[in-house]
Amino acid sequence: MVEAMEAVILAAGYSSRAAEFKMTLKLGTMTVLEHTVSKFEGICKKVIVVCGFEAERIKEAVSEMMNNHKYDMDIECVVNPSFNQGMFSSIQRGCREVAASSFFITPGDCPLVDKVTIRNLAIEQGQVVIPSFRLKGGHPIKLAGEIKTRILEAPAHSNLREILQGYEKTYLNLEDPGVLMDLDTPEDFEQATEYFNACGKKR
Repeated sequence: MVEAMEAVILAAGYSSRAAEFKMTLKLGTMTVLEHTVSKFEGICKKVIVVCGFEAERIKEAVSEMMNNHKYDMDIECVVNPSFNQGMFSSIQRGCREVAASSFFITPGDCPLVDKVTIRNLAIEQGQVVIPSFRLKGGHPIKLAGEIKTRILEAPAHSNLREILQGYEKTYLNLEDPGVLMDLDTPEDFEQATEYFNACGKKR
């Protein structure tokens, strides 16, 4: 385990472009959300799942993860009552729970990132560390703890891109298409399922 690492997973959105609530869709035997959470096992001491829309379903899913005793890390679920204001409000809500010297942020619908990618990000030095595939940045991103203060002090209408403009960014180019694969639409989920069946099970 990398010392003092934590992760914020954003699972508060409406899934408005998806045909179903995407966080609890199944890829193999696990939900999309659990795949995302599971990648931080052995790397983070705590994962903070921020919920909003369908909060009870997210809480239940997190409780099942904890009750199964599969993970040697704390998985904490927190509610963002202002989730309808957008993703940045959920980032702020998650950051209020972060106590680590550095932390990850990722949307909950990024289940196909290779765990090795997260290990590589964890040991990479930099204030803002971003994984990329074929020179396109993806998720999760790793932030220095000092950035948390900037996030929390920002107005609610801000966004993470604005916050990070003043920081030097380190891009880690990796052979991991999973860093770019989120599940916004039914077509995305179909492609993710094909990828998972082909090679994601090994990741």
